[in-house]
Amino acid sequence: MKNLRLVSLLASAVLLGGCLLGPNYQQPDLDLPQGEAADNFSIFTQANWWEVFGDPVLNQLETEALAYNKDLQAAVARVDQARASVGIATADQLPSLSAAAESGRAGNNMGSGQSQSTANVSVSYELDLWGKYRRLSEAARAQLLSSEASRDTVRLTLTADVAKNYFTLAMLDEQLKIAQRTLEARKENVRIYTSRYKNGYCTEVDLKRVEANMASVQAQEQQLRLKIAQTETALSVLVGKSPREIAASAITRGKTLAEITLIPDVPEGLPSDLLARRPDIRSAEGQLIAANANIGAARAAYFPSIPLTASAGYASGALNNLFTGPSGVWAAGGQLLAPIFEGGKIRAENKKAEAQYREMLASYEKTVQSAFKEALDAIAANRINREIFDSYKQQTEAMQRSYELTKKQEDAGLIGVTDLLDVEENLLSAEMNLASARNDELAAVVNLSKALGGGWNVQDGFGPYENLVKTQQAELKQEPAAK
Repeated sequence: MKNLRLVSLLASAVLLGGCLLGPNYQQPDLDLPQGEAADNFSIFTQANWWEVFGDPVLNQLETEALAYNKDLQAAVARVDQARASVGIATADQLPSLSAAAESGRAGNNMGSGQSQSTANVSVSYELDLWGKYRRLSEAARAQLLSSEASRDTVRLTLTADVAKNYFTLAMLDEQLKIAQRTLEARKENVRIYTSRYKNGYCTEVDLKRVEANMASVQAQEQQLRLKIAQTETALSVLVGKSPREIAASAITRGKTLAEITLIPDVPEGLPSDLLARRPDIRSAEGQLIAANANIGAARAAYFPSIPLTASAGYASGALNNLFTGPSGVWAAGGQLLAPIFEGGKIRAENKKAEAQYREMLASYEKTVQSAFKEALDAIAANRINREIFDSYKQQTEAMQRSYELTKKQEDAGLIGVTDLLDVEENLLSAEMNLASARNDELAAVVNLSKALGGGWNVQDGFGPYENLVKTQQAELKQEPAAK
């Protein structure tokens, strides 16, 4: 009967906790531009957005990066830590139950004293009258949401870096072919002018110009080989290869630069749901929600705390009689602990919590600003880089024709070698620029996907905890909050 009364007391105490101090979270009002319908950007709501480029090797590299990249593994571990923190915060709202047993003998210089044996079960619980632990739980869940979004930011950055490095590698391969082809032509020029010089048909000045031109292309080819090696090792690190694998293996090649699929049409307006798409914005908002909740937890320190304790068990002077006879004991009690003088500590903690909220608010607003800037820049770059490619293509075709005509004039002796070398240099530069412009086109699509939150899934969002805070906010609206 006594135990029943004890359980009833604890149950009543649990029901008493109802007031929440501090402000309930409200999403900040932002001056946002009017966006287009999200359907226009459906290509960027695919989890595996890189598949639009149609390169199986790129798809495999992305798969390996998601499985083995160390930065992503660290981000996943941080999510696990945040999830464990939620468990800790939840446990703080529940009663704690412990068991203890003790047997011993005590005495003094007058005698051996008495034996005493005890065995009991204890329950302790602190009434959450002011919502301190619920606010701390809210903060922990918001931190979890932020960690989930931060993980997705790492994932998005990783997959974008893999794609851009892969396209850079394809560009360098193309430029290396151009340099090698040009070098062979320069070597042939050197052979021809060496023969002419020996036979007295050209001056040494012309020969040295041709040799210098060949050496310049040769150095350019060697520089491209170095850049290819550096890009391969960078990709190897991104996909999580071991040091042995980095040293022993090269990156497999897929489609050539010209064969990689380029998305034909990309809308120019901003999607209306950019704030939901971008994981960095969701991460910053999670930090803001946590800071808001911590204000309520700090305010609760002004008010009394009421810890309750209860125990039931057995006590006996003889161990063999511990669980027999009239040895049962019980105890129940509560405390009222109210701060009187803390030297300004509580007030300082409240000011600190409020200042942290202002910091997170400014950080959130700056993140939103940066997100829209990146999106607008990426949309403009995607359009303009296509125009730049078309211009370089036109230039390359014109320079190719100019080279053919100039070469015929030089062979016929109508012009000197200087004119030919100038045209050859311009043709090489145009071909290199064309390959670079093609890479810029592909990189612009990657940057646009990243800026629009590529990898965001229409059905599932960024993760299973996307609606966690929204659900909690709906619950909080039903509870009174003391300001």
